[in-house]
Amino acid sequence: MSISTSLSSVPARLTLLALFSATTFYCLYKSRRLRLLKHKLYPNPNPNPNPKILFLSETGTAKSLARRLHRLLASNGVAFDVVDCQHYEPEDLPKETLILLVASTWQDGAPPAASRFFRSYGDSFNAVARGLAKHLRALGAAEVVPLCEGDVDGGDVDAVFDRWCAKVVEVLKGGGGDDVAAVEYGDVSSSEEDSDGESEIVDLEDIAGKAPSRKSVANGEESNGKLNGKKEMVTPVIRANLQKQGYKIIGSHSGVKLCRWTKAQLRGRGGCYKHSFYGIESHRCMEATPSLACANKCVFCWRHHTNPVGKSWQWEMDDPIEIINTAIDLHTNMIKQMKGVPGVTLERLNEGLSPRHCALSLVGEPIMYPEINALVDELHKRRISTFLVTNAQFPDKIKSLKPITQLYVSVDAATKDSLKAIDRPLFGDFWERFIDSLTALKQKHQRTVYRLTLVKGWNTEDIDAYSKLFSIGEPDFVEIKGVTYCGSSTTSKLTMENVPWHTDVKAFSEALALKSQGEYEVACEHEHSCCVLLAKSNKFKIDGQWYTWIDYEKFHDLVASGRTFDSRNYMSATPSWAVYGSEESGFDPGQLRYRKERHHKSSRNQSG
Repeated sequence: MSISTSLSSVPARLTLLALFSATTFYCLYKSRRLRLLKHKLYPNPNPNPNPKILFLSETGTAKSLARRLHRLLASNGVAFDVVDCQHYEPEDLPKETLILLVASTWQDGAPPAASRFFRSYGDSFNAVARGLAKHLRALGAAEVVPLCEGDVDGGDVDAVFDRWCAKVVEVLKGGGGDDVAAVEYGDVSSSEEDSDGESEIVDLEDIAGKAPSRKSVANGEESNGKLNGKKEMVTPVIRANLQKQGYKIIGSHSGVKLCRWTKAQLRGRGGCYKHSFYGIESHRCMEATPSLACANKCVFCWRHHTNPVGKSWQWEMDDPIEIINTAIDLHTNMIKQMKGVPGVTLERLNEGLSPRHCALSLVGEPIMYPEINALVDELHKRRISTFLVTNAQFPDKIKSLKPITQLYVSVDAATKDSLKAIDRPLFGDFWERFIDSLTALKQKHQRTVYRLTLVKGWNTEDIDAYSKLFSIGEPDFVEIKGVTYCGSSTTSKLTMENVPWHTDVKAFSEALALKSQGEYEVACEHEHSCCVLLAKSNKFKIDGQWYTWIDYEKFHDLVASGRTFDSRNYMSATPSWAVYGSEESGFDPGQLRYRKERHHKSSRNQSG
């Protein structure tokens, strides 16, 4: 039930949602446990057997109602625990047999500040109730007592709440009959379309589950991402969202997209920072992923969380060779479409049709794909280099990963609290996984990188903490890049104020290098990407010359030999124009720099 109230001392309109006068009552029943509940077979094997009353309270009204409900249930012999949502871990929801939610709507439809993980949608009046109802149904919850909305201003709260409580007690004491539905709690998490056609995201932060759609199933094919009983990672809605952004979807869980830097270098307008730092030929680089799913929902995600999320591989799996073949076909078709574009020469176009590099960092978490080693092997057989980025949540996958050209671990923050805030991980033990991932990186013999994405106001103040992380993974390189602003959305409120200038990134990099006491030095920069590279000086600086570039042919020869090798065995000299502090600031003088004419006003000073 939901209640709305107007307080003269508070400028906001307070609404209390409840499936019983200020309470939204929802049951997360698994069918077996529902039967146990009906037959009063509590306690169950769970370590915390009692069902829970969770309350989201701003001024104490929802808290008071939750306790009132608790007393009523206790007087009827039904045991419940009362828990404040700000002290409850959302990832524990799938473990529950039954929950009651007493939630308040506060200030333009927002939930109480201490319980932001239960996000609201819709009109501000009773928005939290409606939002919770919508999301819990999407998660597979069975509504055993209908949603009820009450208005404090209307004076009906107590009467409505009492009527609703009577229904709750009747259901819990076994009088609900067979019309109380039981729905199995799903274990697939994705940004799937709800029945109203709007694109939604599972926003209870640590839940890796989304239940089957309520839509009808016909001809053995389900609209919730199952095909003949097998789960598909890419549902029709996810596919449509990603295709709208220019992604080419491969099979049921992979994708490829033409990078803007690939197009830029095809036109002779310069390559990306990987060209400056490592000698990648950007016009011959294919950006792809074998897993569109991710275990984080980072605030700076440029996909705005239109890709699926999950904690483990639970989908239908495509063959790695088919993925590579299709990726190359789709990539080369996109390259062909560049024919006739101003600046594209026939020589560069033909080179682009034979990709020599693969950036496995397009979207999602590529290391989740169970056949990642087979996929990497296939790329190396074709003498295509591999740059793989992992979000540091799967340490065992890092340990078992075969040699690749360069392995990245995203280090988006240096402390547990800031990492949770910026990455919004699904795992409850995300920090332990993060540290274990850095530890696993230390054991790799090939080139390793910490990738830092700087977001002003979020993760740019922890120089000391970042420095301490260096000793855990001992990476060969540290890439420090300013966040790319991709617009605000319902899942991210970043603005241009959160985007650092190149001078900010340089200052941060120099401070971090200084903190390492000479172990790392600032080696390269790419001003256009707002990116700076730190490198281990005792490995990659020889007689004053940096060797951050890669001898790709040597790398492939080493892989084919089957012998053990390390990052020193395939390094190459860095050209002077890519070195930190050079006049070119990382721009290849063999390319023609193009500056886009801007006509919009900016509060910042424009720089070339």
